[in-house]
Amino acid sequence: MLVYPEIDPVAIQIGPLAVHWYGLMYVLAFLAAWLLLIWRGRSPYWDWSKDEISDFVFYAALGVVLGGRLGYVLFYNLPYYLAHPLEIFAVWQGGMSFHGGMLGVIVAGYLYTRKLGKSFLHSADFIVPVVPIGLGLGRLGNFINGELYGRVSSAPWAMVFPGGGPWPRHPSQLYELLLEGVLLFLLLWLYSARPRPRGAVFGLFLAGYGTFRFLVEFTREPDVQLGFIVGDFTMGQLLSLPMAILGLAIMAWAYKKHGAAQSRPA
Repeated sequence: MLVYPEIDPVAIQIGPLAVHWYGLMYVLAFLAAWLLLIWRGRSPYWDWSKDEISDFVFYAALGVVLGGRLGYVLFYNLPYYLAHPLEIFAVWQGGMSFHGGMLGVIVAGYLYTRKLGKSFLHSADFIVPVVPIGLGLGRLGNFINGELYGRVSSAPWAMVFPGGGPWPRHPSQLYELLLEGVLLFLLLWLYSARPRPRGAVFGLFLAGYGTFRFLVEFTREPDVQLGFIVGDFTMGQLLSLPMAILGLAIMAWAYKKHGAAQSRPA
């Protein structure tokens, strides 16, 4: 059993102003994504200017926050928020859904690319390789907060989390950091380094995240207000499985429709 490294969730305290590590992870994620997209956008093939990328990152941030919060309300705790509607706006109390945030970004990205007259799938192929950076940093923030921990385990690397009782548990946040953050980033970056059919990179992102999240959920403690939804499956798995299937379908459609590769590296 490993000792959980209790880290103060507040990174910087200046009088009454407190900057939490979790919030800092969001800032770092969007900054890193912005810089990498600018680097990728230097290729005339992608045809994205620095100003367009900056605007997209701004709209994506809104999509993450609004979609993530709405997704959590609808998917994870709807009865509570129906009884306490004003609590929906109390985002500082926590409660965000990745799947909701993803839908928020997709909607924002679709509307913005349509405004620019760009192909949505071509733009998605350009953008999604940087998304795992945010996923990984977000899971690191969860680990620092000691939240979203795993199920009780006898694994030698299991940890006793402050809010998880006296039992050692899977550090499922770190599993997700490695799979959804590091490994998915490498897969997308290497896959998109060669010409691919339009939409295939986007499909790989959906399939990769959906698969990794589905697998990690077997080690993650279900949300206390939901428990297991169907048999031994959690809400996260019920949302991730269709995502993985959709991603594979988009990849199959992309290769069937375009045949020869239509996208190339930046």
